[in-house]
Parts: sequence; structure tokens; C-alpha cells
Amino acid sequence: MWTWFWSTTTIDEQVEEKVSVAKKEVKRRVKRVKQELQDVKDASEEVLSQVKDVAGAVKGSKRKGRKSNKTVNNK
Repeated sequence: MWTWFWSTTTIDEQVEEKVSVAKKEVKRRVKRVKQELQDVKDASEEVLSQVKDVAGAVKGSKRKGRKSNKTVNNK
């Protein structure tokens, strides 16, 4: 059936169909890449925050924020 269908269409229609499919695939991939880049950005911001905390610890500043459960239970 597909052989008959493709034989009734012109080369231009076949090319247009393949281009249409390729465009959809490229759009899908671009969307996924954007999502992954956003994830990388979020993770790098968290790493930067942690690096600043380490720098503060090296300088001798006290820990900020909530204390861990281990610290609370030991007191």
C-alpha cells in the first residue's frame, strides 16, 4: 500500500514530508536541550552556593541556616 501511495506522489511531496518530519524532530531536540541546560544552570548555582559556604568555613565563620539532626540529637 505504501509503495503505491509513494508512487502516486511527486518527489516534491516526498521531500516536503521528510522535511516536515525532520523539523518536528529538531524542534523536539531543541526543547530537550533547553531543559537540560536549565538543569545544568540550576545545579551550577547550587554548587556555587556550596563553594561560598566552604570558603566561609575556611575563614572561620559559623554555619548559617538550620542545623542538621545529628547536631541537635548530640546536645
